[in-house]
Amino acid sequence: MEPTTLTTDRLVLRPFVPADEAEVYAAAQDPDIQRWTLVPSPYKEEHAHTWVTETAPGGWRDGKAFPFAVRLGAEGPLVASVGLHVHSAESYEVGYWAVREHRGRGYTVEAVLAVARWAFTELGIGRVEWRAEVGNVGSRAVAEKAGFQFEGMLRAGIIQRETYRDCWIGALLPSDLGLPSRTPYLPAPAG
Repeated sequence: MEPTTLTTDRLVLRPFVPADEAEVYAAAQDPDIQRWTLVPSPYKEEHAHTWVTETAPGGWRDGKAFPFAVRLGAEGPLVASVGLHVHSAESYEVGYWAVREHRGRGYTVEAVLAVARWAFTELGIGRVEWRAEVGNVGSRAVAEKAGFQFEGMLRAGIIQRETYRDCWIGALLPSDLGLPSRTPYLPAPAG
């Protein structure tokens, strides 16, 4: 997959580059990011270096993960990270974090929606899943504002710090955004 850049009214979403290293490192010092995401803890400078020079570009190259640096305009600060990775043959999973100073302004919701639209229209996927450890109310709020339908809780649904943990799960379908699906969808009958 060729790396791509997405734009919204306020944001530019582009693949991570080496110049992002210092901002990624600074953002990942936030205890909430270390607590609720899969970033290493403690987060060291070499983790940021590996992310921007190897891991993130490798995901694009392999076509299995599509991490975006979310910036406030082309030259603005890093406000979030939103990524999509292959979860199964039927779905992709979205993951995100927001820089502490930029939370509460709707940037992450806006970026998640941009990535979902891109995934539905350009990748042709039929489902974007969201998962978060039970208790991660910030992540759940973003997912709900982006239109994800809450589908329940999975026992031992994620591994965090070498421990299985219960997680919430939700999904967004193309039809939730008024988009057509490349593959027909037949929902279960009501009742």
